[in-house]
Amino acid sequence: MTRSTISAAAAVLVLVDMQDALADVMERRDAVVATAGLLARAAAVLSVPVLVTRQYPRGLGDTVPELREALGDHAPIDKLTFSCLAEPAFAGALRSVARPQIVLAGMETHICVAQTALALRDAGYDVSVVADATCSRRQTDHEVALARLRAADIQVTVAESVVYEALERAGTPGFRAVLELVKAHPLLG
Repeated sequence: MTRSTISAAAAVLVLVDMQDALADVMERRDAVVATAGLLARAAAVLSVPVLVTRQYPRGLGDTVPELREALGDHAPIDKLTFSCLAEPAFAGALRSVARPQIVLAGMETHICVAQTALALRDAGYDVSVVADATCSRRQTDHEVALARLRAADIQVTVAESVVYEALERAGTPGFRAVLELVKAHPLLG
């Protein structure tokens, strides 16, 4: 049975290919990276595991510095496949966290993010793609990919919805910490 809201106890955050060379050509680079950073920091507060992928890092570089800082100590999963799930190391890491909900963010929406979302859905996961934490070089590609994902019964949401759904309630230490992260975000605060 699929859930309609994000649960901190059931979710894993997957950050797809947010790398130097890709980010450099993204029109919405700064906003998307800042929003992915918010998701990563909130995941730490809420004990949500995070998986990070890098597509062909020799050519596309490392994960962007701002996101590496938000993540702290992490071990990225390198891949050549466009769908993360087709990479055995990613599939194994995902199995090891054993959570049914996937929250996806990354680059590019119409290639690696879309192929990953569709493969995960086909494998039985509940998938949510965070629209304001994903992008493509061309806005049209991003918008068409989101429409395609919606048509495939994949939830499309925004970061602030994700973090407040995962929180579930106000008045907790986690709420206060996440509220400070949201207030510090350049577009949300």
